[in-house]
Amino acid sequence: MKRRTSTGLLGLASAVLLLGVAACGTDSDGGDNGSDAAPGSEGFTPPDIPMQQTLGEMEGQVNILAWPGYAEDGSTDASVDWVTPFEQQSGCQANVKYFGTSDEAVQLMKTGEYDVVSASGDATLRLIAAGDVAPVNTDLVKNYADESSFLKDQAFNSVDGQMYGIPHGWGANLLMYNTDVVSPAPTSWSAVFDDASTYKGKVTAYDSPIYIADAALYLMNTQPDLGIKDPYALDDDQLAAAVDVLKKQKENVSEYWSDYLKETEAFEKGDSVIGTTWQVIASLAQSDGAHVEAFLPDEGSTGWSDTWMISSKAKNPNCGYAWMDYIASPEAQAAVAEYFGEAPANPKACDLTSDKTFCDTYHATDAAYAAQIHYWTTPIEQCLDGRTDVKCADYGDWTQAWTEIKG
Repeated sequence: MKRRTSTGLLGLASAVLLLGVAACGTDSDGGDNGSDAAPGSEGFTPPDIPMQQTLGEMEGQVNILAWPGYAEDGSTDASVDWVTPFEQQSGCQANVKYFGTSDEAVQLMKTGEYDVVSASGDATLRLIAAGDVAPVNTDLVKNYADESSFLKDQAFNSVDGQMYGIPHGWGANLLMYNTDVVSPAPTSWSAVFDDASTYKGKVTAYDSPIYIADAALYLMNTQPDLGIKDPYALDDDQLAAAVDVLKKQKENVSEYWSDYLKETEAFEKGDSVIGTTWQVIASLAQSDGAHVEAFLPDEGSTGWSDTWMISSKAKNPNCGYAWMDYIASPEAQAAVAEYFGEAPANPKACDLTSDKTFCDTYHATDAAYAAQIHYWTTPIEQCLDGRTDVKCADYGDWTQAWTEIKG
């Protein structure tokens, strides 16, 4: 999936400033196609990279590799700046480079030029397996203790109970529909799969190979005989079934989107009336007067959770740890989450957002809601569901399948 320069939602009561970013993911138009994919978070031994035990003197700078919107210093908008306070508090100058796709981030981390990276779930295992990131000593990150427990020790950010990063923001892929056109109100993903012909030419879907997981999740709930236990762990037969669902869906798709401004516009104009979305898109469309609702369907959903990771070759590891601690603080989390449009990892941020309903809208502290999300993870040959008697399709296979689906 690509991230495109898009908008940070700075409060629906005020004018919307279009800057920030789209959500996290893998590049569907190129990149390494998962060639560096890790063999999963269980059942493999990552490279022997030492974990930092103590903090030393700050080096005076930190090289940050980040999604746009995650490390704002006021240069985009003078009112949006949480980097300068970090520099003042830590004495570490923040040198920020933005990247556009997870594949780009993986390649840039190989250079050893960056101390920390905001990695999405489709990149984290690759970085771990390649030895490009080090295990994180969470005892050195005081704000880690306050972060939501449901974001810790996950398959995409840990190996055998060892964290390889600090949780950042997260969100679910929701189903959005035009309330004037779609009736009755949908409750299931069947509205965009088996029943998509009802709104032929008005259905929209996310433009990325990782969207195959959405079809797999639907099949996991509706065709249990396929034996899908994890939407990112598909053997050849399971992948073929998901591909078949998406080929049938394509007959009814108006467009595949990756820029959320374009999806917002499509719903506002009526070119799309139902499809997958993010909460920030729904909020933006509603603020512009569109009659839309977005919700988490009965089957649950896919989604994302980003992680700050430290390079195994970090030249400024102490400032790197200082950044990871700072960006996990309530103050920074509130600023990033509200600007970017995602749930903060630190629930204490909810007391500091300018929109006091923000965390309710994004379900930031709702563990039951979060438990229904299957977070993006790179598909790999070693099945992530624990099967050892079969090989699973890797991201390269998914990319090939996606090309076939779109034609």
